[in-house]
Amino acid sequence: MIELKNVSKSFDSNQVLKNISATFKPGITNMIIGGSGSGKTTLLKCMIGLHEIDAGEINYDGIDFSKLDFKEKIPIRKEIGMLFQSAALFDSMNVEDNILFPLNMFSDFTMEEKLDRINFCLKRVNLENVNQLKIADLSGGMKKRVGIARAIAMQPKYLFCDEPNSGLDPQTSMVIDKLIQDITTEFNITTIVVTHDMNSVMEIGDHIIYLHQGKKEWEGTNAEIIYSKNELLNNFIFASKFLQDAKSIRMTQK
Repeated sequence: MIELKNVSKSFDSNQVLKNISATFKPGITNMIIGGSGSGKTTLLKCMIGLHEIDAGEINYDGIDFSKLDFKEKIPIRKEIGMLFQSAALFDSMNVEDNILFPLNMFSDFTMEEKLDRINFCLKRVNLENVNQLKIADLSGGMKKRVGIARAIAMQPKYLFCDEPNSGLDPQTSMVIDKLIQDITTEFNITTIVVTHDMNSVMEIGDHIIYLHQGKKEWEGTNAEIIYSKNELLNNFIFASKFLQDAKSIRMTQK
């Protein structure tokens, strides 16, 4: 579980995060949504320690990560998996070597144990017999699945996904969403997804916080969001005529 308590962050005179509190529980898909400049990417970077916060707490299972020094943060960082927006794979390496990278850095496994773990992770993301393929030979969806395999290689307690569906077609996005949701549930991971993809929000958003101008404007589930009367949230979620009509139809069925 990750708990935020009154987290604030400024860059010079610009306050980007304003007293944000939230609890992200394991085993469910937690989502952070908001428009450009809302602070969601800054919040993600604060949570993984790329930015230091000005005030508040970021607690990983009761340990205030924000108060730890670099060396003290290492044990928690070893328990964090990260899926980057562009997958951030090493083009010069093949699939196997990409997943091997964190295992070489952070584990004391034998080579046989590492290969077993790599094959397990690839099988779990529905990719088998691709170990020797070059990254350039993979489709966008395959790259994201390799990215997920690498993110879970160290059996993380916490998984952060930054725009996991960026650049993917709708059908492939649904596959990635289901994979993230299934892995979260299966391994009881505390998963946090930062996204603009409203299809993802509606499909797998078990717990959602909506940021607006650095503040937590709304919090709830994908089942509750359709009935929200928060004007800022509705203007963000249901920006298109199609989604507005879909909301109206759902409201009449309540």
